Amino acid sequence: MPQDEITPNELRLERVFDAPIEKVWRYLVEPDLRAKWLMAGPTDLRVGGDFGLTMQHDNLSDDDVPTPEKYQGMIGTSWAEKIVAIDPPRLLKFGWDGGEAGQVTFALNEEAGGKTRLILTHIGLRGRDDAVNFGSGWTSHLTVLERRLQGERVPNFWAVHAEAEAKIDAALG
Repeated sequence: MPQDEITPNELRLERVFDAPIEKVWRYLVEPDLRAKWLMAGPTDLRVGGDFGLTMQHDNLSDDDVPTPEKYQGMIGTSWAEKIVAIDPPRLLKFGWDGGEAGQVTFALNEEAGGKTRLILTHIGLRGRDDAVNFGSGWTSHLTVLERRLQGERVPNFWAVHAEAEAKIDAALG
């Protein structure tokens, strides 16, 4: 995993996308685009506004693949997190589980050649289980984001997720 740091209390994932910052920002904040790699939901882009999320991970694969049993009950679940900080198109920060599972920050920086560096941090994790859960989730979702930004297919999101989960679990020992 390139430039990633994962501990039981914090994740730091870094990616460089071959896409301009404005395009990456749109994929973070526009619900229809966010649905292609993470989760859609009504969003009010201001401090204190809602960052809506609906888990439709069964729609992240381009091929028809089954949702693993342990995630089936979560499909269709909707909620909103509160935006803590926003500075378009460079910063988006929001809580997770109402802040119980920390805060997520997306920081974007323009790179040479029209590329964008994204640094995702998720602080306030509650231990190893959170690190494996969120680490594998964010890692797999960023992989899907990269493919979507390039116009590529994602045949099986759950295979990407399982691979990420195995790597994170092994990295944490």
